[in-house]
Amino acid sequence: MQIAFLGTGLMGAPMVRNLAAAGHDLHIWNRSLEKAQALSGFATVYETPIEAVDGADIVITMLSNGPVTEHMLREQGVMAAAPSNAIFINMGSVEPDCDRHLSALAVSQAKHYLDAPVSGGVHGAEEATLTILVGGDKAVMDVVEPVLTVMGTPHYLGPAGSGQVAKLANQMIVAITIGAVAESFKLAESAGCDPALLRTALRGGFADSKILELHGKRMVDRDFEPGGRSSIQLKDLHNVLALAAESNLDLPMTVQAKDAFTDLVEQHGGGDLDHSAYYLWLERKAKI
Repeated sequence: MQIAFLGTGLMGAPMVRNLAAAGHDLHIWNRSLEKAQALSGFATVYETPIEAVDGADIVITMLSNGPVTEHMLREQGVMAAAPSNAIFINMGSVEPDCDRHLSALAVSQAKHYLDAPVSGGVHGAEEATLTILVGGDKAVMDVVEPVLTVMGTPHYLGPAGSGQVAKLANQMIVAITIGAVAESFKLAESAGCDPALLRTALRGGFADSKILELHGKRMVDRDFEPGGRSSIQLKDLHNVLALAAESNLDLPMTVQAKDAFTDLVEQHGGGDLDHSAYYLWLERKAKI
């Protein structure tokens, strides 16, 4: 199957590798061309996204946010340039309304559209164990399910935008739990308990989680190279609270997490660090 993949950054690159290994014909584009060129051994690289989607059966987008995704597909004419009946799959994290609008645009152009954001980070992308949260027409998902399963496990959530709503719920849990793990480690450290030993002791109990396992290890190892950037986490938290405001929901823990990540990104230079750098943020605040 001919797949155009737009956005081959931290997440997109390993996803492209897995799709190519499964035998698909990959046509790729990335804003920073050198990142796409690194995949040229098993994918055809294009200088423009319009060239990449020519003849594609499926177009996968993995871009940084909603405005960038909508500008490319609508204003730059990338959706219009794809063949009739092409299936667009947005696997980036955007506002639910963005994907609802793009889904309607696809229908008007005799094309198909799914929102399918992912959870699992770079490790999940590399290991093809991503959780894929799908919104849109169930019949269209059934068609592309064999492609999605190459990258992870797809879950159908409902009509257009539902996958993005599920991703926002996921990001709330991730952000709040990262904060809880980081603060518990700092509390333990301040009282003379080794955070590494604490992490090991908590594994298997009620406090265990993927966050404790993976991000807790990052904190212990002081490894803040991005698997998921803090700037992206902050973007998702803003989208969570915008969605909550539509229903007059008060989400106090999410507000606190958003304020913490805002300070980390805007005042402590943490935008390009992994979101486990919440732990580093606590240290920097303590020094101040």
